[in-house]
Amino acid sequence: MGAARGIVTAVSRSARHTFSKPAQLVIRLVAGLGVEGDAHLGETVKHRSRVARDPTQPNLRQVHLLHAELHEELRAGGFNVAPGDLGENVTTRGLDLLGLAAGTCLRLGDTAVVEVTGLRNPCVQIDRFRPGLMAAVLGRDAAGNLVRKAGIMAVVRTSGEVRPGDAIAVTLPPPPHRALVPV
Repeated sequence: MGAARGIVTAVSRSARHTFSKPAQLVIRLVAGLGVEGDAHLGETVKHRSRVARDPTQPNLRQVHLLHAELHEELRAGGFNVAPGDLGENVTTRGLDLLGLAAGTCLRLGDTAVVEVTGLRNPCVQIDRFRPGLMAAVLGRDAAGNLVRKAGIMAVVRTSGEVRPGDAIAVTLPPPPHRALVPV
């Protein structure tokens, strides 16, 4: 799967702790910190609930990536959602983000590299944004296990700019591969 490729369809950021993030023409990823100008930028946790528990925890949620295919699935279910609406920084197409292994590196565009840390765990804010949306981003697999579809989280390993239309190259970590869990 080292040759797997996808494309960036949108980039978003918000300087405030808002649920949705406005679309941008370009975002800059900063190694070890996250998205320049985004409220979640930093080495330690920035999500308010996590800061309240332990503000010294490492920020494993510097960049939120979400697949555009989920937007389409949600729209088919009657939810009007657009890139950035669910708080993602990078909207992708053509990659099975949820199926990636922990530690997978994604090169976004020419230079930016992020390392996948885990799944986004959707919270109550998602229902405040659109009532019923929480249930729509959760599912069950064939064995009855909970499936979280609200994207993945990553940390920035190499700085760079990311734009819509940029290619995404996938580099898997060495085996054994670990499935993603919420971070």
